[in-house]
Amino acid sequence: MFYEAAWILYYTKKRPIIKVDMRIFFAISLIFVNISFVFGLDLPVARISDDSILRHRLRESWFIDSPQRVLNQHARIELLQTGERVEVRAVKDREEVHIILARERMSGRVATASAPAVERRQTGQFPHWAQGSWMLTRNITTGEGTLIRIFLRSDQFTFIQLRPSNNETSLMDVIVYGGYVSRSLPIPVPFERLYTKPLNDILRLVEGRFPIRYFEPDPALYRDTRTFVANVRQHLGSLKFADDGAIDENGNFVFIASLQEQNPQTAGLNCSGFVKWLIDGILRPVTGERLTIPPLREPFGERGSLFTANWEERRDVFFGLDWIRNLAAEANRTLRSPEFSALEEFEVRTGNFSSIMLSQRGNLTRISAPGFLSEAGFAVEVLHPLLYTLAIDEPFSFFLAAVNREIATPNHISIRGTPRLRQYFHVAALVPFFDEFGIFRIAVFESAEETSFDRFRRTHSGRHVNLVKIPISPRFEPF
Repeated sequence: MFYEAAWILYYTKKRPIIKVDMRIFFAISLIFVNISFVFGLDLPVARISDDSILRHRLRESWFIDSPQRVLNQHARIELLQTGERVEVRAVKDREEVHIILARERMSGRVATASAPAVERRQTGQFPHWAQGSWMLTRNITTGEGTLIRIFLRSDQFTFIQLRPSNNETSLMDVIVYGGYVSRSLPIPVPFERLYTKPLNDILRLVEGRFPIRYFEPDPALYRDTRTFVANVRQHLGSLKFADDGAIDENGNFVFIASLQEQNPQTAGLNCSGFVKWLIDGILRPVTGERLTIPPLREPFGERGSLFTANWEERRDVFFGLDWIRNLAAEANRTLRSPEFSALEEFEVRTGNFSSIMLSQRGNLTRISAPGFLSEAGFAVEVLHPLLYTLAIDEPFSFFLAAVNREIATPNHISIRGTPRLRQYFHVAALVPFFDEFGIFRIAVFESAEETSFDRFRRTHSGRHVNLVKIPISPRFEPF
């Protein structure tokens, strides 16, 4: 019951300078910002109802009493002073007992283009991760408290956790999708006193160090992203996959390597041609043109060495990297301004977490998160928390990814003594956003279809991705 899902395995609101009437844009944005927390799924953290009085009542019989007696107690519904309902239950898990104060999950959504906003309402469901839910983990033998976990959003993958440090202090971790955005923040309060301390009092003790923006996403900010995703989906049915396929500046299906036209009966796009199709669909409403193919193959920025230069023509090791960089430069130059076409402006090079939590053979393990590597990017294992934080820090962007790994001898080459080189062999579009219900989503578009983030992560486990930022535009006209 405690593992109701695999829930641990995983604002700086930077608006791009889109060339539209910004007065209309800001007017619409202000309207939606004002209603988002009224009609959205979750409330701002400061408005989560206090349950400390309830925890005071439960302290002796649930938090201090022997674990066996606690496990013998039946789950029950308690009321907060606000009238909100909380289900109190205890669950055994191996050598631990978890005492869960599960809030009632609320439903609601912001307004969409086709439907009005829906106010928050009760659902009668009490998952352990509903916003405001509180959980104490105790050793089943000694009864000692070892961990408190508090869910500040209705999201099983985002929470804070409190740990004992010594007799006078405790520590706080802030975790989003397995990534520690803060680790071991000191709290000058003994651990057992946290059993009954109000949430807002705890957060005041780490004020200025607690990244609250990761728990207060505004679904209204992602309206254009949701429109973009819907528009792309609408056009996918007209596409087919074709090896080395792309659409040139004249709208003809051609082969990237030779620029020769494809057979109309089998014409389609490969992964590179597909992301070009995406960028063309965004830029054509502004420029009236599609991008030409040869400039997208040109080297962009620093990459490689004198050693790899000898192999580039035969193995084309940097094709995917150059391709997405050139696309990003054109998109940012057109939709923002020329100054944003520089590599340091659009390439993602920093992550906001220092370690990640992974599941290994059923056990949760914290490991140091590998950061950005020059010419490789980020390990696929850190993509989930990275995309979550990027969605909040860059709400008006999506990302092109160039997947790479070290390869000794590609399938299409048979050369004695071929060296092991890092090769960019696949590209895709990753679109992180929050839907109208406030739920975090990642749309994945690759090779002329929509796949899924789980599939992408599973397929490319152990590899790296280089990410570039593309401004979101709700207008999408690929044909």
